Amino acid sequence: MKYVLLFVETEDFARDLEAMDQAERDRAYQRVVEWMATHAGKIRGGNKLQSPETATTVRLDRGEPVITDGPFVEGKEVVSGYTEIEVADLDEALRMVKTWPGCPIVEVRPAGRSADESNGRFRDRGGSGPGRGARRVAALARGRDPGTA
Repeated sequence: MKYVLLFVETEDFARDLEAMDQAERDRAYQRVVEWMATHAGKIRGGNKLQSPETATTVRLDRGEPVITDGPFVEGKEVVSGYTEIEVADLDEALRMVKTWPGCPIVEVRPAGRSADESNGRFRDRGGSGPGRGARRVAALARGRDPGTA
């Protein structure tokens, strides 16, 4: 099963990293390199993301698309990178993540299509039918933009 690991930095983590001298920072990065090497057989891809200030956000929930510079949310936690892994199950993914030596938060999400999506149906977890985002994706897939209707 494929999972995406979203590495989340906090303001405290960034501050602590910044306060390290170069030798300490090099040791911290080396632990991450070693973790990646240890799990190389399960890692399928990934990358470090540039800082949130480099983001461009496109909002599609208010009629016309609105494009703004910067992150969607100002927050104390920022996704700083991701890795796609392929493991037997969630338990194996969690065993890997528990040994992560980098940032203090790792979100683990299944990657790929759900059974509903495979059958052409998009469903929100909490709703009884397709959500607004799912309806938009379906309309775009049919070549129509519901934001212009």
